[in-house]
Amino acid sequence: MLQDEEVAILSAGGTARAGRIQALLDEMTVEEKVGQLTLVNGTGGWVDDDLAWAVRSGSAGAVLNEVSVDAVNELQHLAVEESRLGIPLLIGRDVIHGFQTIFPIPLGQAATWDPERVREGARTSALEAARAGVNWTFAPMADIGRDPRWGRVAECLGEDPYLSSVLTVAMVRGFQGDDLGDAGSIAACAKHFAGYGASESGRDYNTTNIPERELRDVHLPPFLAAVRAGVATLMTSFSDLDGIPASAHRPLLTDILRGEWGFDGFVVSDWESIPQLMDHGLTADRYESAREAANAGVDMDMAGYTYRDHLPALMESGEVARRKVDAMVAAVLDVKLALGLFDEPYTDPHRFPGFGDPAHLEAAREAARESMVLLENRDGCLPLDARSLERVAVIGPLADEGAEQLGTWIFDGDPGLSVTPLQALRERLGDEVDLRYVRALQTTRDRSRDGFAEAVEAARGADVALLFLGEDAILSGEAHCRTDITLPGSQSALLQAVHGTGTPTVVVLMTGRPLALEQDVPHMDALLCAWHPGSMAGPAVVDLLLGDHGPSGRLPVTFPRVTGQVPIYYGHKSTGRPPTPEAWVHIDAIPPGVPQLSVGNRSFHLDTHYTPLYAFGFGLSYGAFEYHDITVVHHGAGDEPTLGDRLEVSARVTNVGPRSATEVVQLYLRDPVASATRPVRELKGFKRLELEPGQSERVHFTLESDDLAFHGRDMRHTVEAGLFRFWIGGSSRAELSAEVWVHDAPSD
Repeated sequence: MLQDEEVAILSAGGTARAGRIQALLDEMTVEEKVGQLTLVNGTGGWVDDDLAWAVRSGSAGAVLNEVSVDAVNELQHLAVEESRLGIPLLIGRDVIHGFQTIFPIPLGQAATWDPERVREGARTSALEAARAGVNWTFAPMADIGRDPRWGRVAECLGEDPYLSSVLTVAMVRGFQGDDLGDAGSIAACAKHFAGYGASESGRDYNTTNIPERELRDVHLPPFLAAVRAGVATLMTSFSDLDGIPASAHRPLLTDILRGEWGFDGFVVSDWESIPQLMDHGLTADRYESAREAANAGVDMDMAGYTYRDHLPALMESGEVARRKVDAMVAAVLDVKLALGLFDEPYTDPHRFPGFGDPAHLEAAREAARESMVLLENRDGCLPLDARSLERVAVIGPLADEGAEQLGTWIFDGDPGLSVTPLQALRERLGDEVDLRYVRALQTTRDRSRDGFAEAVEAARGADVALLFLGEDAILSGEAHCRTDITLPGSQSALLQAVHGTGTPTVVVLMTGRPLALEQDVPHMDALLCAWHPGSMAGPAVVDLLLGDHGPSGRLPVTFPRVTGQVPIYYGHKSTGRPPTPEAWVHIDAIPPGVPQLSVGNRSFHLDTHYTPLYAFGFGLSYGAFEYHDITVVHHGAGDEPTLGDRLEVSARVTNVGPRSATEVVQLYLRDPVASATRPVRELKGFKRLELEPGQSERVHFTLESDDLAFHGRDMRHTVEAGLFRFWIGGSSRAELSAEVWVHDAPSD
């Protein structure tokens, strides 16, 4: 366990700004120090007397949810010109997937498998937020999401620690730029530390029981990647972790984060999560809550006021060391200095692109286009040939909903910038095509069937029926969890009715989570998962439907067949009795009176297949790809691979389809015999590759020894000699494989 003195050195020492920080600390009163650790809510476009007093007196060092540049500049004036020490404010805001120009939800951005596209989205969002005076965002969310019932799966970057780590780093770099002091850079905040995505029953704020090995191998890697990328801040989770709420978890916040990883930014609580320690049953009152959080390693109290009210007394009693508080304040001041706020506290909005900037809208369109995943395309239903279309039926509650397509967490999103699919289709097809629009359902939750007859009439005789189905934005996000993740309302019945006309039926699915669609897929000729794609959803959808661009998105999460399969994810363990095609038995195939022990005796459910509906990494394109000739080459001193050698795994990929297309080539690994059981597959690399028809290219992946490591029985991060199996392909169900035996390094 680290001592408080060591924490102080880690937080405040070793930077060029340390001298200035120490000088400020020497001048500050206890109340002013505590003020720097207090994050208060704004008053919405103006500064009331209470907020003005808090800033002027030094009782608040940061403000959130204020996006009026005039109000922000007034607050900064109060802090810099009218407070005793002139310390500027952090201005925080949830800028999750866009500010006014909205990009796809983070889960959709993860479906791009394109770190540069994700970085560009975060950079665009940072520029727009900075224009409003925001200098700190509570993103990216680095939680691993393996339960689509959880509403916040929309905000995560998928189920896999490697993919999430790569894209978390991309977001951090997009928000923070090359230097936090550069114009348009804002401080990022990786959240929720840690394990929040494992909430029981997919229910927000719920308990998380995560074994330490799983915590370290699955849930912590994206946060470690963020720290290594220089993320300025972290936010604690609402949930408890093995009985200790995250906002009081010293082993997590001090021993691992600061001790093992050397994090020197600051940690902020989630909204009122410090006083909520009482609700967890960890503390008796707010005084104890402040003590537990501060000593655990939470530097700033978001909206809880426990530090403001109780830290001075805790310091006086010695229950929280003064040196500890100095370290907390130093970490906050260091971020403010890194942002350049002491030199330039005010915002000139004219320095940044205007809201609705054409370049920002184009970036959102490109991100939306790359995020969409083609899941079904029977008989080449897509792309549609615009030249041969005479009549098109556009049906569904999400075809013309500019606000709904933005998704969750869009406080500042401007629906006026939205271009809906219906608008884009009308613009693209013009008067040459008879386009008939029928809403059919008022919302995705509508259980009425009053609009079905009109929808069926529109579909009958049309060249194609385009159905825009899914979830209203309100059905995903924080505290928006579901027990049944099938299509809500009467949408399944609407789909069946339209498909029953015999007209080719294309579903564009707008959703904040994977849905259980096994009952619906037979009634679709094509399925394009668009997630909630943001401001430019319409043009991006039309680009893909009409073949102006090919679909290249791949699933960052597994789609279950039915809700009861959840949680289902590709990186599961084998178990002692893994399911096999030969052993699997469906409930309807079991004759009455069969003895209990004669129905498979393997790990599966009786009432659905054990495989997912759509696997992690899956996605179709308008091309077709074949993989062959996989090789594993080692780079080391000996003739045989040994621990410490670099491995190069490669395969040849060929586009055997009729069109140019983009493939996401994926590398998977299995360590089949280890001192602790390992997943059946782990993603270890991916590359986006565009090939012309008939074109081939050999794709290479390089693995360092550490890429083979895991936390062993002694909980040390280690690599063990033995057999390793590799797959290269287009999803987590890739078939092309090779094996290599890695030997112990020779002794000296």
